[in-house]
Amino acid sequence: MASLHLPHFLPHHLRRNHFPADYRRNRCRCCLSSAATEGSTAVVWFKHDLRVDDHPGLLAASKYRAVIPLYVLDRRILSRYTTDTLELAIIALEELRKSLRKQGSNLMLRYGNAENVIEDLVNEVRAPFVFVEEEVEYHLCEVLDAVKNKMEGVSFLGEPPRIVVWRTPFYETQNLTNLPQSWEEFKKLKLPLTLPAPAAIFSSPGSELQWGSVPTLDDLKDYMKEILCEKENSWREISQASVERVLMEKTGNLKGSGSDRVLDGNLRKKVHNSAFVTRKRDIVGGGTEVVLNALAGYLRYLEGTSRDDWQEVHARLRDAEIRPGASFFKLFGPALCLGIVSRRRVHYDAIEYEKERNAGFISPFGYSAATVSAATDAVCSMEWYSLLALNKERIDEKKRSIRIWRWKGYLIQYTVVGNEGPAVLLVHGFGAFLEHYRDNIDSIVNSKNRVWTITLLGFGKSEKPNIIYTELLWAEMLRDFMIEVVGEPAHCVGNSIGGYFVALMVFFWPSLVKSAVLVNNAGNVIPGYSPLPISRERRVPLGAQLGARLLLLFLQFNVKKLLKDCYPVKPERADDFLITEMLRASRDPGVVKVLESIFGFDLSLPLNYLLKGFEGKTLVIQGMKDPISDPQKKVALLKELCPAMVVKKVNAGHCPHDEIPEEVNPIICEWIAKVASDEQALSKEN
Repeated sequence: MASLHLPHFLPHHLRRNHFPADYRRNRCRCCLSSAATEGSTAVVWFKHDLRVDDHPGLLAASKYRAVIPLYVLDRRILSRYTTDTLELAIIALEELRKSLRKQGSNLMLRYGNAENVIEDLVNEVRAPFVFVEEEVEYHLCEVLDAVKNKMEGVSFLGEPPRIVVWRTPFYETQNLTNLPQSWEEFKKLKLPLTLPAPAAIFSSPGSELQWGSVPTLDDLKDYMKEILCEKENSWREISQASVERVLMEKTGNLKGSGSDRVLDGNLRKKVHNSAFVTRKRDIVGGGTEVVLNALAGYLRYLEGTSRDDWQEVHARLRDAEIRPGASFFKLFGPALCLGIVSRRRVHYDAIEYEKERNAGFISPFGYSAATVSAATDAVCSMEWYSLLALNKERIDEKKRSIRIWRWKGYLIQYTVVGNEGPAVLLVHGFGAFLEHYRDNIDSIVNSKNRVWTITLLGFGKSEKPNIIYTELLWAEMLRDFMIEVVGEPAHCVGNSIGGYFVALMVFFWPSLVKSAVLVNNAGNVIPGYSPLPISRERRVPLGAQLGARLLLLFLQFNVKKLLKDCYPVKPERADDFLITEMLRASRDPGVVKVLESIFGFDLSLPLNYLLKGFEGKTLVIQGMKDPISDPQKKVALLKELCPAMVVKKVNAGHCPHDEIPEEVNPIICEWIAKVASDEQALSKEN
């Protein structure tokens, strides 16, 4: 499989006069042999790159005699889209087709599995090259591998068609695998930035081809349902409902709902040339030109404007600014994830505007407009986590491969081990990561289980976006991971706050959880509890940002001591690996936003309320030397209020699973076997 980097595509007069000094020319080193002739036909397979602007794959393919731009309506890819994303993608495909026609081409749309569609097209047009953007998500990498394997069975002139993988690098570097794993060290490299690539010009690929039509949203939803079984359809319905809505239904007293909120007049009125083209009109969409125009309006927020379309952007900005800078990804994140615009195009336009405001200079003391800062911070952060994900071939100390899952546009790391038996999901606590279960996975797998471990959003090497983090957000994330990745109910194990997230899953979506194993879990036990009104609206508490920064400094200077305090029986288990990785993650972009969540958590729903009716399927493993809580009191209350719950007391601190894995692993494995045995006995009785 050939790889494609970026070329010196730009005309000489653009290289020096029209771009900032800190940008560098595009580079392309295409590993195609000299046998590749300009008389060939190339297929460009679109996925999350729905644009003509700054598209290195199109530009490289344009040197061939004919180019066939292709979008495959593959259920395996589209099944990960929400209804809102599907709607945005349909609009983007319509605009992409218009843009390609202006460039002398067209967009082909075909239904089916990508490997079969591409095989048929390659045979039909005799194309020896297929250009495709590099992917980091595991399920998309599997699709790419399937296409590659399929192409090996096709032959032109004695050779199979070549898969040419391209990417849009943000920084000018030749070697991604040797980049530092630390954001702090990465910034010290001061890598030059690359330029956006110009649009390509194509010759007509021929009118005899069947190009297909862009589907409606209803058509696409029907197409998605055709092969889904009853369980998959019911689970998809579960994933479509917001956790806030489910909470309202469960408690009956939620204060307001996001869907019920009345919008002001500026957000309700229809605007000519609006960039808010979806039914909800809450995110920027359309084609590249529309999105870039909305970006121009966003960047110029401080200037004010008489233009209706920019006034609408400004109104939406104010509505989405739930914390400083959060409005950018809220408004433009979906367009970035679909590739309607590239990250480096956003960065380039933002820097150009900043220079425009400052007589052609970039101040060393920070940007003069908060919107410029929001846009550049967001795309630089996205690029950093993308680079970490591109190095997913890196394996942890136990030689387990890291996989990538994209949730709501954010990159999440996880692993899966085992080929048979019940599914088990391991959820870490606050500040930890999937490797915190380093000495549990193999033992659980050896007892004939399949084990998934996940690094939650905001921790470890998973992305840390500028959002407000809540316990409901993380519970919703676990729900979607269960539905999209695990694909079946699982025994869910959670430590500390991770245990509280598991309890929330039991409360909201019990059909996803076979049993719950809570290891020194967070949350209270309250006798005679009845739910109180809970507000959906979460805002950053006053002083939380300052508090988070002070807390971060305290943690960085005291991480070794604090960690060892959590391991009172075996302090040596709080080793250099854990300390180093916690320090590394504490310097990632966005970590302060995660720490702010500590000041806004709402753990008011107690464990005995969340687990009501599920006590018989709940195991509590409690370290009796936990320095963070009062283990004696918690155990006594659980036994009193939840008598059907199984409680195992162990001689350990806050993280028994990692401090004494040799004792905890058999408890977990025996519990899973017992639940399975009880289920079999119950099924025989019925």
